[in-house]
Amino acid sequence: MRRDCHSYLISPILYSQQILRNMVYYTSCMRILIVEDEHKIANSIKKGLTQESYAVDVCYNGTDGLDLASTEDYDVIVLDLLLPGMDGITVCKKLRTDNIHTPILMLTAKGQTGDKVEGLDAGADDYLTKPFAFEELLARIRALVRRPRNEVGTTLKIENLTLNTLAYEVKRADKIIQLSSREFSLLEYLMRHPNTTLTKDQIIGHVWNYDADILPNTVEVYIGYLRNKIDKPFPRKPMLIHTIRGFGYKIGK
Repeated sequence: MRRDCHSYLISPILYSQQILRNMVYYTSCMRILIVEDEHKIANSIKKGLTQESYAVDVCYNGTDGLDLASTEDYDVIVLDLLLPGMDGITVCKKLRTDNIHTPILMLTAKGQTGDKVEGLDAGADDYLTKPFAFEELLARIRALVRRPRNEVGTTLKIENLTLNTLAYEVKRADKIIQLSSREFSLLEYLMRHPNTTLTKDQIIGHVWNYDADILPNTVEVYIGYLRNKIDKPFPRKPMLIHTIRGFGYKIGK
């Protein structure tokens, strides 16, 4: 029965560019954990979500999934029900017992009502049965991501700097600033935590994939890129991006 799961791979690769341009929510600084034992499915989901600008980590058994979900900061966990080592129900229950309330999308080939009830009662937030369309998976993830962020809104603002998460647009003093996808992701993460010192490890953990090959000075380099676009062109305006020596970086007046 689990072999039928592969029929869903019709897939992120075929997901049209027009639909991508019409996406409602920009997801650059969102980080997702996929816990799925079938490598082909897990890697295909990762590829599709990465194309959507999510940072994505993957593991293939419940024990590793629980470890990552307990120690790293994720916005959504996509959790398969039938896993080696520790099944998804157990993983979900342990996370909730440990007071970890990251939204969980339960993913499984078992579609009976009893299985869905068991997953939801264990603490899952949503349930998706294989085979599925990637568009539906993406829509469910966006819905889960929106829940804890409703209070934030779609436009972040610090002084005269604004970042629109819908239009993927950054302005300072009404001047549009062009950023790369990674620069946008980093700036969005900083702006969601105004006047808060963020360490390099926190930034790497949320803006880059867990298995990304990050050099020691990568964050410093990208902070420099942002300064060159956010602060230096506006010498008469307050500097917004600050280095807190020995600790990390923050954004604010």
